[in-house]
Amino acid sequence: MTREELEKLLSIDESYRIEKTVSTTDMDKFQEAICAFSNDLPGSGEKGYLLIGVSNDGKASGLRVTDDLMKKIAGIRSDGNILPLPVMNTEKVETAEGDVLVVEVTPSTATPLRYRGRVFVRIGPRKDIASAEEERILSERSSAYRATFDMNPCREATLDDIDTDFIRWKYLPQAIDSEVLETDTRSLKEQMASLRLFNRMYDCPTMAAIILFGKNPKYFLPGCYVQYVRFGGKSKAADIVNEKEFRGPLFSMLPRLEAFLTDSLVVQWPRPVSLLREQTLYNYPGLALRELLMNACMHRDYQSNTPIRLYQFEDRIELMNAGGLYGEARPENFPHVNAYRNPIVAESMKVMKYVNMYNRGIERVQGYLRGNGSTPARFTVDKLTVFEVVVDEASQVADILGPNEIRSEFVRTFGRHYDSLKRLMESLLNGEQTLREIQVRTKSERSPNKLGSTSDRYLMKNLIRPAIELGLLARLYPEKPNHPQQKYRLTDHGRAVYELIREVDVSQGEG
Repeated sequence: MTREELEKLLSIDESYRIEKTVSTTDMDKFQEAICAFSNDLPGSGEKGYLLIGVSNDGKASGLRVTDDLMKKIAGIRSDGNILPLPVMNTEKVETAEGDVLVVEVTPSTATPLRYRGRVFVRIGPRKDIASAEEERILSERSSAYRATFDMNPCREATLDDIDTDFIRWKYLPQAIDSEVLETDTRSLKEQMASLRLFNRMYDCPTMAAIILFGKNPKYFLPGCYVQYVRFGGKSKAADIVNEKEFRGPLFSMLPRLEAFLTDSLVVQWPRPVSLLREQTLYNYPGLALRELLMNACMHRDYQSNTPIRLYQFEDRIELMNAGGLYGEARPENFPHVNAYRNPIVAESMKVMKYVNMYNRGIERVQGYLRGNGSTPARFTVDKLTVFEVVVDEASQVADILGPNEIRSEFVRTFGRHYDSLKRLMESLLNGEQTLREIQVRTKSERSPNKLGSTSDRYLMKNLIRPAIELGLLARLYPEKPNHPQQKYRLTDHGRAVYELIREVDVSQGEG
């Protein structure tokens, strides 16, 4: 924008397409204005302008626009508070009196847009919350544009095919501001239509409503389910060990998928990072698998009869869903550019807090895998009809933990008592023991666990107390060290350290 174009905007009083403000911190005000400009209630098709750093009389306030302010305002577009996402651009224009931050907003074709559950519109020079009739106008205008599949009517269905109780009592309070909902006297059909879950023209639910809240989505969409298969080898030629189908609407299927990931797919184990610290590792980071599954349900092509395939092999998990990259997303710009094949499904999953719609899903997945010491996920994005991702199973022998270094630290810490403590830990592998039991077991010449000395003082001073301080051993009665029935046991951390140093000793031929 040139200075001359800005001067023209500054000379115009506030109207349905111009708002001026000197504030740089009132984010609610900014987002309400952007939401209102996007809804374009007058239907002019003209862009709206939020001018930050300008007083009501059209004069610049002397603002200096910083990079941080630019990033904060630009972040409104994708922070998920305005849904569907607005189309906007930010630009700094310098004037003699100071900078002006110009936010240019393009009218949306997917109205009504909501800011935190409320529909804002411009009424002349001011903004306000839309009335029920104004929402209807915005909804009808949106239907005039080309609809995505999930916006289409499911003409074979009626409200009886939808879980209306969940929508009424669970979903609407999350999707619509509570104050607005309390005064909303419209019928459930009208409320659903405002969220593009019901089609007035054909008096039926939309495909999004069937996918999200249908009592039997598979009846209308045969591929609307998740197929899990576990193979006993590394290819599909191996025997099938387990198989399972996840059916139903997303609102009830997604929690079951989450529970299945946690209970059946993810296995964890401790690995010592040092004598004082251990790290929990996973065969597959649960959050990474969850992110991939949620994205599959959100982005898949629901017109396909192919289900989402979750295949587990001996060494990896493969996840495939129908539908390749969509819209502006291309193999050359993946994963930096994103587009929504099912915007209503995506918006509803955001409302129900299953996704965030920040276009950070792939980055988060790779971050979870990297933090677990796993190899990065591999994506197949050059196919037209499917989207595929492979996640390798993490090895329990994690090189990042340095077993040789931990053994060396163990030896340095206990010095000449190293062998004795190792034998003591071995004697406790089968369960807890009293001090007397430790002495008896280790006193015998025939015992493979014989210690260098079995006196109470030696055991306590040089082995047991230092090992307890390091978290390798624990007392049965930790609050009463001198309890007459006191026993000692290996902790999980101690067991992991013992197995690790023994592994290194064996590899070096030391027993």
